[in-house]
This record gives sequence, structure tokens and C-alpha cells, in this order.
Amino acid sequence: MSNPSWQPWQQGQVQGGFPQPWPGQVAVPSASSSLLASHADRERAVDVLRAGYAEGRLGQPEFDDRVARAYTARTLGELSLLVADLPQGPAPRTDGVPQTFLPPPPPKTNEKAVGALICGLLCLPTAGLTGIPAVVLGHAARAEIRRRGEAGDGLALTGLVLGWLSTAGWALVLVLFLAVALVSL
Repeated sequence: MSNPSWQPWQQGQVQGGFPQPWPGQVAVPSASSSLLASHADRERAVDVLRAGYAEGRLGQPEFDDRVARAYTARTLGELSLLVADLPQGPAPRTDGVPQTFLPPPPPKTNEKAVGALICGLLCLPTAGLTGIPAVVLGHAARAEIRRRGEAGDGLALTGLVLGWLSTAGWALVLVLFLAVALVSL
């Protein structure tokens, strides 16, 4: 198999420092198109090509030619041109850093945990009326957090503790009140 005709090391095939597009494409140079491609970038491009071939978007000869070009590509621009006309397109990039190396997004905070904390904090001003809702929301939130992998376990636990303290405190006051009432009879 011969070298693909648009490789940058061949004379007359590179204009303005960017490789020529695949036939029928328009070249769109970007800042990342001159970055050197890694093995992972090449494998990602080949995966996109395989998906396009499996969907019937590429014929066997074109698929073989593009895979050969992907494995010999030197820059991300060359890889982008190989997969630009396929639905998946080139792998998304953020500021020149592959998505694989970006930190994962933080987990979502459970709403019931926030509600449990608010109810727990409102126990004192409401004279304990929000103690039982704080306990119920706290237990429900902790179960959802374990099941869904969300954040907010500390919020739910704080709401639970404050709710139980309020409920236990009012129960103690009620028992003492009843004891005094029975003794005074």
C-alpha cells in the first residue's frame, strides 16, 4: 500500500501548514489541528471509522484507506479530516486537553438532603415542628445518596441528628410534663 496522497511530508499536499481535506470536504484549521496525535487519538479515530463502516456509511476500500491513513497520521488535524464526515465526528476536545484527562464533573447534591438540613435547622425556631420532617427527609436522602451516588450525605446526617435531638427533646419535655401532672394528682 502506498502512502496516502495528502500526507504532510509529500510535496504540494500541504497548504498553510494544514493537510488537504478528504475529497468533498472543506478544511477548517483550528488551534489543535497542528498538535501531534497520540496513539489514543489514532485509536479513537479508528473507532469512529469502524462505527461508520458498521453502519454502512463507508465501503470496504474507503474504510481500509482511511484506517491506514489514521495509523500514519501525525497531527490531530489529519485525524479530524478522516472522521469529519461521519456522525460521531472527531473526538470532542476542550482547550486542547482530551476529554479523557479532564476531571469528572462533581456529583449532584441530593435535594432531600438539603431539605433535611433546612428542617433540622428550623427545629428551634419552630419549637420542634420540623423535627419529624427532618428525620424522614434525612433517612430518605441517605438511601437515595447510597443508591444514586449523589453528594450531600453530610447535609442529610446533620438534618437527621438535629431532627432526632429535637424530637427526643420534646418527647422528654412531654414525659416530664406528664410525670409532674401525675404526681400532682
